[in-house]
Amino acid sequence: MTQVDPNKVEVIAPNFKRRLSGVTSTIVRLVPVQADQITIATAGNGLPDDMPHLSWWQLLTLNRKGPKGNRVWHARRNIEMLGGIVLKSVLGKNLKLLFTSASQRNHSGYTKWLMSKMDRVIATSAKGAAYLAEPVQVVHHGINIQDFTPVEDKTALRRDLGLPENAVLIGCFGRIRAQKGTDVFVDTMIKVLQQSPNAVALVMGRATEKHEGFAQDLRAKVSKAGLSERILFPDEVPVWEVARWYQALDLYVAPQRWEGFGLTPLEAMACGVPVVATRVGAFEELIADQQCGLLIDPGNSGAMHDAVRHVLDTPDCLEHWSQNARAHVVEHFALEQEADTLVALYRDLLAS
Repeated sequence: MTQVDPNKVEVIAPNFKRRLSGVTSTIVRLVPVQADQITIATAGNGLPDDMPHLSWWQLLTLNRKGPKGNRVWHARRNIEMLGGIVLKSVLGKNLKLLFTSASQRNHSGYTKWLMSKMDRVIATSAKGAAYLAEPVQVVHHGINIQDFTPVEDKTALRRDLGLPENAVLIGCFGRIRAQKGTDVFVDTMIKVLQQSPNAVALVMGRATEKHEGFAQDLRAKVSKAGLSERILFPDEVPVWEVARWYQALDLYVAPQRWEGFGLTPLEAMACGVPVVATRVGAFEELIADQQCGLLIDPGNSGAMHDAVRHVLDTPDCLEHWSQNARAHVVEHFALEQEADTLVALYRDLLAS
């Protein structure tokens, strides 16, 4: 990790989870952009080596006061809210506690207690904000449109990744579990691929131990359908490599049954890939329906099949929606917009 002078750090972005997750992805994308505007460092696990970082020892032995009196502790998980409370209340650090809530559900009593100790709470979507007791500011996630961008030579990229060069490639990325709707995607692709001999589906992600049986059942179903060579299950890649896999796609499907926010449609659209997505999470706030994608009800493989077939069967749909998708993200969801908004919040907290 890139070590920084702890006495100069104004904002700390903890990541107290080793496994790759959407929260980790958010931190990896945001911190380098924010570092151009404010002195920020990560703390914790599972981050690239080039991130500005405080070791556990540096974190525990920080000067009580920051360079401007306070520091901001920006938590995104319960464990990170608790860590900030301990640093502030037990170890006496001058911290302003900020929490980003990405979920869309009624919170447990424990989570509500943690949030009550925060100086500020923000939500990543209007739907998520509706579940919070106090009025909060909505700050949508953004995408690094320099990294997530269309590729000039998709054929060469596919060759490099070991993917079919001339197929219509349909992808679904993220955790493999029922909540993410991976089974709906697989069921849909079995039907679509039987009707479209030039199509290939890509399920990229990892099943945690609890969901490994679910993933094995999906692979068995694909094998039984005789489609093991056309519904592929490549290993999960680090977050800093995933953009290349989006760039290789022609169509992305976000089949979630439930989602807190959901970055994958933005990542796909930024790479010029149209999206078929369910009406969960923030997807209705992110996707311009009928312009750069289609929205369907969750858990409905019939609706997903019809939507995918519509995109594949409509002349020039992929080409036009690909252009629209990229332009839509650039205009509304560039990472710099999210970073600027958060840095303004940090400075407001530091000044208070």
